[in-house]
Formats: sequence, C-alpha cells, structure tokens
Amino acid sequence: MIEIKVPTVGESITEVQLLRWNKKSGDYVERDEVIAELESEKATFEVNAEQAGLLTTAAAEGDTLQIGDLLATIDESAKAPAVTAAPAAAAPKPPSQVEITAPKPPVAAAAPTTVSAAAATTPVAEEIKASPVASAIIADKKVDPKKVKPSGPQGKILKDDVLAALAQPGRIPVPGASLNERNTRSEKMSNLRKTIAKRLVEAKNGTAMLTTFNEVDMSAIMEVRSRYKEKFKEVHGVNLGFMSFFAKACSIALVEWPAVNASIDGDQILYHDYTDISIAVSTPRGLTVPVMRNVESLGMAEIEKKVIELAGKARDSKLTAEELTGGTFTITNGGVFGSLMSTPIINTPQSAILGMHKIQERPMAVNGQVVIRPMMYLALSYDHRIIDGRESVGFLVRVKELLENPDQLLIGKDPVKTLLEI
Repeated sequence: MIEIKVPTVGESITEVQLLRWNKKSGDYVERDEVIAELESEKATFEVNAEQAGLLTTAAAEGDTLQIGDLLATIDESAKAPAVTAAPAAAAPKPPSQVEITAPKPPVAAAAPTTVSAAAATTPVAEEIKASPVASAIIADKKVDPKKVKPSGPQGKILKDDVLAALAQPGRIPVPGASLNERNTRSEKMSNLRKTIAKRLVEAKNGTAMLTTFNEVDMSAIMEVRSRYKEKFKEVHGVNLGFMSFFAKACSIALVEWPAVNASIDGDQILYHDYTDISIAVSTPRGLTVPVMRNVESLGMAEIEKKVIELAGKARDSKLTAEELTGGTFTITNGGVFGSLMSTPIINTPQSAILGMHKIQERPMAVNGQVVIRPMMYLALSYDHRIIDGRESVGFLVRVKELLENPDQLLIGKDPVKTLLEI
C-alpha cells in the first residue's frame, strides 16, 4: 500500500486546499496519472499517482490540508481491470426526442399552439433536457433554456415551464430561481481568494498610494496593427495585440524613470536594472499576476507569445510559483471588460501599476479642428513614499509619447532627433 501525501510546495506555505479529484475512490489509476488538483495561496498544482493501482481517497474536495497530510492511498497489488470493447455508436435520436440549446435572446411573445417540424430538429446540447413539446417551443420562440426553471424529473424542462418563462420575460435574473425568491448561499473562500484579499488590503493600508491619469490617442497603433497584422501573424504565428505595444513602451519608460521600477525593502530602496512586467489575468478562480521576464530585451512577437502562454496557464491553473513572483511593475487591462476609468491597486512589493482602459471614440481638438479620435484613458497608481509627482507624471507622459509615436519603440528615441543628434 502506497501513501500519497500532500507535497511541499513552497518554503512559507503550510496548508493547501483540495480543489478536485480527477479520479474517484475505487478507480484504477496508472503510474504518473493526475489524480487530484491542490491549490496553495499562490498557485494550483497537480498530484500524480506514484504507482499504478487501486485508488482510495482520504480527503474530500474543498478540504484544507496541511503539508504532509495523507491525501490518498494506492493498492499496487490490485489488478488492472480487463479492457472491454467500446460500445457501438448509439443510433441518433428521433426528432421528437431531441434535446436543444436555443439561441440566447428570449422573445417576449405568447407561445403558439403548434410548432414547425424544423424547430423540433434543432441541434442540441446534451446537458439541457426537455420534453419534445418544450423543445419545439424553445426552438421556435428562441428561448434561452438556461432562463427556464425545470420542474420535471431529473431537471427536465416541461411545456408549462417554457410557457411560464414566456409569460414573464426578463423577470428571472438568477438562472434556476423562481420569481420573488430570496435565497442566500454560502461558499467557502478559496486559498487563492483569501491571499488576493489579504494582499489588496495590505497594499491599500501599507503604501502611500496615489493615482495620476492621462489619455492616449490610439490612432497610430491602430494604423500599425491594421497595416501589418496579417503579415505579422504570417511570420510569427500570433496576432499583433495592444499588450505588446504597452509592455514595450513601459519597459522603455521604466529604464528612463528607475524610481517607478523600484521597490522598498525595509529602509532600503531596491532599483532594478531590468524590467520584469507582471500582467493581471482574470480567471474564474480569481485574479492572477504572472510575470514576463526582461521585457526590455524581448521583441514584439516574443511579448505576444509570452502573454498568450501566461494567460493560458492562468486560465488552466498551471502557473508555477516562479511565474507568479518577482515582477517589478504591473499592467492591468480593465478595458477588456468595458472599464472607461479606474484606479488600480499596487501589486506589492512593487511600487507602481499601469491601468489600461476601453478605447472610445471621442471628439478631440487637433490643430484648431475638432476631430474624432480613438482615445484611451491611462491610470498610474504609485507608492508616493519613493515615487514623487515628477517621476509618476513624467513616466506616464513618456508612455503616452511612445504609444502615440510607435516608431520610437524601436530605439526609444525620436528617429529624426536621433538623426540630427539633438
């Protein structure tokens, strides 16, 4: 019998939370097969079977475990189950048995007494179950099944359920809730969410945080992207996004304004001669901030590839502790959610964070004329203990200059002034 214990995942981490079992108790597992996922205060990691055998779990999903606690046992003397032939493909269901997923926008209209045959054969999603008549009405009236409260056995949607949803359009704000219900549910806070909460409060209370704002005309960058995006993707295999422009501009500005790239360590100020830029990534489990190393030395394609890699790992909970620590500056993009203006919170022990926002066309005065330009508000939150107004405003103005003149991103200087040596 082999014991699988909670492994050591970091010097300062003493407990983890069991997120999920990938295998159930009583399952036969192969060697190195992933059997569970654990979450520490910094990252999520997998636990593999040390030997092939019969698995017996010793903890439940959601449990908080100490390092070294027993997680499961594997009976390596158990024999592997015999391999059975795969069952023949099931015959397709007749139209009257089809389960459907209708388009989302509900139509506020009375249900008809008859429905078309085409409506009853709409492609379906297996997770939604409905009676034949209910399925036909949903398809014909384009009702979102998720907004219908099922009353049939095993969560099956019946005809009366659909008619009730049509009779009360737009009045069920919570999926699965009836009108006028006032339910409250409790959910245990994950270790990651607790860590996020703790760090945000520490940043708010432990720094002299201040935010300065500016706006940038995105016309030049949008023109570059429009002109070269197809060729860029053909050559590098990735899309040309906005993040590479912002990361490159920030790396240049951080070198020119080292205080913004510094951090406090006790009574010492640590200045970094490199730019490790963290990018805030929102995931279903909370906000994570993976780090891109030495951005000042990366090309645009390398930045885009790194952003895709880190964002993918964040969504799949595959980030390592090393990828989540050590940044010197952070960029967060609230614009992807529609934010027009915000004051981002510093990602301690860093001293500054840049907030990107939604690009919105606005009337601007250019050379005495009112023109429509795609504008974005920028916000720089910084620790006033080591960054003064001169540094913060100078940094943000420099980022604005680089973004509005992307040709300067190549060498960090105006090409004409460089040519003239002025």
